[in-house]
Amino acid sequence: MGSKTWADLAREMKMFLWNPEERTCLGRTAKSWGLIFLFYFIFYTCLAGMFAFCLYVMLLTLSPYTPRYRDRVSPPGVMIRPYLNGFTIAFNVSQPGTWQPYVDSMHHFLAAYDDKVQEEKNIECISGRYFIQGGNESEEKKACQFKRSLLQNCSGIEDPTFGYSKGQPCILLKMNRIIGYRPGAGVPVSVDCKVQKGNESNLRSVDFYPGNGTFDLMYYPYYGKLTHVNYTSPLVAMHFTDVKKNYMVPIQCSLNGKGIINNVNSDRFLGRIIFTLSIGK
Repeated sequence: MGSKTWADLAREMKMFLWNPEERTCLGRTAKSWGLIFLFYFIFYTCLAGMFAFCLYVMLLTLSPYTPRYRDRVSPPGVMIRPYLNGFTIAFNVSQPGTWQPYVDSMHHFLAAYDDKVQEEKNIECISGRYFIQGGNESEEKKACQFKRSLLQNCSGIEDPTFGYSKGQPCILLKMNRIIGYRPGAGVPVSVDCKVQKGNESNLRSVDFYPGNGTFDLMYYPYYGKLTHVNYTSPLVAMHFTDVKKNYMVPIQCSLNGKGIINNVNSDRFLGRIIFTLSIGK
């Protein structure tokens, strides 16, 4: 038997693709192909149904209001405002264009803290103790008032420039929200700031608001955005009234309280935050 030519191979391939005598395609009749497609359709439909059922049963065990497992939740991280271009706040007092964006950012952020807004949406609470709210977890929770006037010199009310026009900038610090978290174990968490690296005399004076720079217990615990609709995170304002001018000053502001961790070198936001102030004349 001689070897097959390319023409023979092409003819066999054509016959395999479609055999007009046996009316088969790729060696199978239309009925055979139909049964195969039907089998796989039913098979994958059953798999999809089983997956959907398992997912549905799993979701039934979860609450949309409270995380089921919270044993691995770390102490809160912190963040500052204004936050525009990273963690360096640099401006020249004599050039309003360099500090006006920070001022605008502060006003925008504090709009939700306006006294009238807080009086309309939230209630007055008893200071110095946690605001525990019972009832069904799906019930809407009340939120305590945090008025921007509590920030005093850093409220933007008396000084709309938040001290930036005088080279004495205000920076706001807030803790990240954690559902059910009660910071300080009954004692308010406080804030302090220091020079992170370098000469400590580069930062000579910082004023804290409200009070002595603490997070009042009445703003905790937080119940989640679905039920704690009008909740506004409490703030601590840091008024840097005497910082060395024309110099990059790295500053570390830390939370202090029972259960607070602020010395993990691998996480600069856990219980502390590091930023740089550069104030030109």
